[in-house]
Amino acid sequence: MAVGEVTGEPADSSSAQRSEQRGAGELSTDRPTLPPVPVGPQGTDNEPLTASQRIELDDVIAAAERVTGLRFAVYLGELGGDVGGDVETGAREVHAALGAEAPVAALLAVSPAQRVVQVVTGGEAARRISDRSARLAVLATVASVSQGDLLGGLVNGIRTLADQAGTLPERADW
Repeated sequence: MAVGEVTGEPADSSSAQRSEQRGAGELSTDRPTLPPVPVGPQGTDNEPLTASQRIELDDVIAAAERVTGLRFAVYLGELGGDVGGDVETGAREVHAALGAEAPVAALLAVSPAQRVVQVVTGGEAARRISDRSARLAVLATVASVSQGDLLGGLVNGIRTLADQAGTLPERADW
């Protein structure tokens, strides 16, 4: 995942000379060059979340699984092989890789490079998480990620899916 940067044109000596040649009262259109400013989550390509952020996300997932009885998974990376690939198929392949737990799992897949968020549910999970609920989770995720809060987006997405799935009847009395 790439970190967004704001860059300017490099300053050169000719722009400084043009500035000195202007007379009083002339408007300068030369802009100073600003150093790149990182925007969005500050991680590396291989590890966009810090260790403490991963622990927090794991805690949120564990709490969601404990309350709902469903499995939740988060995938962060390219879907469909490349930036132009089929993201829906890619998300379904990631979900299928959950193996025996896939029928009771909900996957929140985020591909920042492709600017895509997908929710994939297994057969059992789909009975408790409707398409409308999945869209709500996508909106919750996008709202935070678009503001540069990757962890917040993932946490909001998982919590929204868990809230929409509800509590298992036998666990409601805890």
